Amino acid sequence: MSLTGTPFFLATIALAVVTVLLPLLLWGRVRGPAVVRGAVRLVMVVLAQAAAVLSVFVMVNNTNGLYDSWADLLGTGHHIVAAPDLGRDGLGDHKHLANESKVAQDFSLTHDARLGRGVRVTQLSGRVSGVRGEVYVWLPPQYGQPAFRHRKFPVVELLGGFPGSAKAWFGSLRVQSQLEAGMRRGEIAPFILVEPRTNLLAGQDTGCANVPGVVDAESWLSVDVRQMVTDTFRAQSRASGWAVAGYSAGAHCAVKMALSHPDRYRAAVGLSGYNDPAAERVSLTGRDPELRRVNNPLWILRHAATPPCVSLYLSGGRNDGYRDGLALRRAAAPPTRVVVAEVSGPHTTGLWKRQVGHVFRWLTAELSPCVGRVVPSSGI
Repeated sequence: MSLTGTPFFLATIALAVVTVLLPLLLWGRVRGPAVVRGAVRLVMVVLAQAAAVLSVFVMVNNTNGLYDSWADLLGTGHHIVAAPDLGRDGLGDHKHLANESKVAQDFSLTHDARLGRGVRVTQLSGRVSGVRGEVYVWLPPQYGQPAFRHRKFPVVELLGGFPGSAKAWFGSLRVQSQLEAGMRRGEIAPFILVEPRTNLLAGQDTGCANVPGVVDAESWLSVDVRQMVTDTFRAQSRASGWAVAGYSAGAHCAVKMALSHPDRYRAAVGLSGYNDPAAERVSLTGRDPELRRVNNPLWILRHAATPPCVSLYLSGGRNDGYRDGLALRRAAAPPTRVVVAEVSGPHTTGLWKRQVGHVFRWLTAELSPCVGRVVPSSGI
C-alpha cells in the first residue's frame, strides 16, 4: 500500500478510531490481577495514542510532500550508482556534452490525482553524476500548439526541501494549476517545469553538493537533469532560458547552484532558505568545515572571480531566510541582482504556495540575457 495514497490514509484513520473505541468498550471488562489489568489498559492507551500520531503524520506528510514512498521514509532506496571526482565544474571527463550521444528519455503521464493534469515522469540514470532517480516534467499549454511547434521554451527547475518529495511543487504547491491560466493569457512565460529527486541519501541532506565518493548531487541537478531536458523537449539550452527555484533546503540549493554556475542558470528563487549549510541539522556539507565554507552562497558570491550574471529573488521571515537574503544583497555587485522580500507565516508549504504566482511573474521578467556580459560556456 502506497505511503502517500488515500487508502493508507483512510486505513490510519480507521485504526485510530478502533484503538480509541477499544478502551471505552473493554476497560471494565479486563480481568486478572491488578498488575495485569493495569498493563492491559496501559497498552490500549498507548496503541490509541500511537494510532492517532500515525494518522497525523500521514496527513502532514501528504500535505507537505515530505516522504514520497516507504523507501524514502525507511531509507532503503538506492540512488547512488557512482560518485566520481568531477572537478570544480562538475563535469569530470564530460567537458563537451554536445559531442556525446543524446540523453532523450521516455516519459509517461502520472496517475497521481494530487499532481493534477499533464505531469509526466521518467527514471533518469545520470551519465555524469552516477545518480539514479525520478524526474517530473510539466509542459506549458503552448507546447503542443501548432503556432509554437518551432519554439524552444524556457525552463524552471524546481527543488523541494529536506526531507522532500520530487512531487512537492506539483502536489503540495500546485504550481502548474496556479500558473496555467496566466500562461494562456500571456501574463506568465510558458515555462517548462522540471522537478527532479533531491532526496538521495538516507537520513542526510546532500546540500546539492558534489562530494567525491559519496554523492554528486550538484552535477545530477545542474548537468544530468538539465541535459536530459534539452535533449528530450524543445527547451532552451542557454543560461538565459533557465532558472532554478526552491524552498527551505531547496532554496539554499537553488541560490548556490545559480551563483556557482551562471553559465547554466540566469535566475534563482529562494523561499525561506539559508546561506550556512549547517542550518540544516543533517546536512552533509554542514558537518565538514571546508564543505560548509565553499557551499555557502555568501562565500561563493564574495569569492567569485567576476560578479555572476544572475538575478536572485529571496523571501522569508525575519529569522527564516530574510536576513540571509539581505546579506547576499549587501555582497552583490552588478550584474548580480538581488531582490529580497520579507514575508510572514510558518515554515510550511502554505507560505510558499501563496508566493508562486508572484515568483513566476518575476521570473518572466528576469529570464533575459544580461547585456554586455558573456559567461564562458562549459559545454552544456
